[in-house]
Amino acid sequence: MKINRLFKMIMLLLIFSTAAACSSTSEEEPASEVTEASESGIDATTRRAQELEEEARARAAAAEERMRRSALANRVFYFDFDVSDFRQADRDILNFHAQDLAANPSKRVRLEGHADERGTREYNLALGERRSNNILNYFVVNGARRNQIETVSYGEERPADRATSETAYQRNRRVEIVVQ
Repeated sequence: MKINRLFKMIMLLLIFSTAAACSSTSEEEPASEVTEASESGIDATTRRAQELEEEARARAAAAEERMRRSALANRVFYFDFDVSDFRQADRDILNFHAQDLAANPSKRVRLEGHADERGTREYNLALGERRSNNILNYFVVNGARRNQIETVSYGEERPADRATSETAYQRNRRVEIVVQ
């Protein structure tokens, strides 16, 4: 959308500069002066268009960096009841984490799987493990190395919220990324 707008602006500038270069108050202006004026107008327009493109690229790069930092700051991923697959909404953030691990081979993380208190202790430990392993597999598929990632399941043993409400249960069904 921005590139389309930029292209239209360049074309308008080019048309106006050409029209301005062609119109003259003197009827006997040499052809070489008209050509030089037209070329300098095109050069200035081209140069300005390049400057605008560079500014747009710099703004896009800055926005991408802000988004990357924000994504890497998010280290807790929540799950639905009795489900070990992470949510589609978390996919982009997990991609940033995987790319960060791939770009930094010396970085190590631990994925801590958790469950709410409903179910047996053994079932919740297994569920927390499946949750952390699903995120581990996603990281590996997207460029991280297996030896960078450790998984552990706490099941229901370390709740984020000790209440017995649905909201508390939701906060307890999670995987946390801990940078080591």
